[in-house]
Parts: sequence; C-alpha cells; structure tokens
Amino acid sequence: MDIKLFDSELKVMSVLWRNGDVPAKYIAKLLTGELGWNVNTTYTLIKRCIKKGAIERSEPGFMCHALVPKEEVQEAETNELIDKMYDGSVDKLFAALLGRKKLSAAQIEKLKQIVNDLE
Repeated sequence: MDIKLFDSELKVMSVLWRNGDVPAKYIAKLLTGELGWNVNTTYTLIKRCIKKGAIERSEPGFMCHALVPKEEVQEAETNELIDKMYDGSVDKLFAALLGRKKLSAAQIEKLKQIVNDLE
C-alpha cells in the first residue's frame, strides 16, 4: 500500500469500514460524538483522505466510499511496526506480544493452530 494514513485519518476510515458508504455529514456527526471533534476538522480530514486516494466522493450529499480495504491498511501498518520497532523480525514482535501478559490455555491453543496452519 502506497497511501500513508495518519491516526486521525484512520478514525475517518474506520467509520467507513464499520458502516460502509455514508455521507460526510454522518462521519462528522459520529466523530463529533465519539471524539468531540469539530465538524470542520472532520471535513478537512475527509478531504485529505480524498486527496490521498483513500476515499472517493460522490454526489448527491457528499457520499464517501472507502477505496482502501481495512485489511490492506492493517497489513501495511503491521509491516511498518515490525520494520521500525523489531528490525523486520516477526518472531521478535511475537515474543514481545506474548511476554506482556499471561495467556489462557485456549489462547495458546489458538496460536498453536495459527502456526500449524502456516507450516
């Protein structure tokens, strides 16, 4: 993915990923309620996402459509995290994640199954 989205832009995208195509007015109202954002702030962020090619706008009603799937953004963000914080090493990331808290037997089994599926 070539589009770099900042945290505030991801908040706008998350509304589209959760709700599908919605008018900009709906996004602004929702984020004002959830985050206390000013309506103009939200509109500015939507326009930024449009400029970056992450959102497509259509009329009537300034309808917004996500052009980038959530999974693609998650993968790009995860890869960036691994490269930046764990020297590109997935096993270092897993060690850090697993060392942070005690896992239940069910969670351990699920992780084992994920690893088995990769082999």
